[in-house]
Amino acid sequence: MRLVTERLIIRRFEAADWPDVLGYTSDRETMAYMPDGLFGEADAKRFVIENGGSDARNYAVVLKGVQRLIGHIVFHPWFGDHTYEIGWVIAPGFRGRGYATEAAQALLHFGFAELGLHRVIATCQPENAASSRVMERLGMRREGCFLKCIPRGDGVWWDEYVYAVLAEEWK
Repeated sequence: MRLVTERLIIRRFEAADWPDVLGYTSDRETMAYMPDGLFGEADAKRFVIENGGSDARNYAVVLKGVQRLIGHIVFHPWFGDHTYEIGWVIAPGFRGRGYATEAAQALLHFGFAELGLHRVIATCQPENAASSRVMERLGMRREGCFLKCIPRGDGVWWDEYVYAVLAEEWK
């Protein structure tokens, strides 16, 4: 898959992407709400390899004008054939400019128009207000809050908001 928007290219990862991936996935603030935690070099390389093929679940978000990888977007089957999950991670220095929204809009359009999806969901922790705002800008509705459903790894459990949009709502 390769999608092009006004400012972005969304594509599979390439082997040379791992240093950029390491740059933002090793940042504590960027990964604060990610259950996988901080990445080291081996993690970044493995992530790029795992997401370079046809069974990718994460896609590179590249700033078109300068060909710079600025994050990634999650897009994969979630619960059944016609429901996908979407999510995003944007590097420091590129947040707050609408890149996550732009990338997600492109994937939602692709999912509903090309893949014939029925529903797309997204999740975030209640403390992650920036992701909640992106979901709401996309026209997704908050459907619920699951209490203490994600183990953080240090004895703390995260709550999780679940958002969704149906194909008929997207149109």
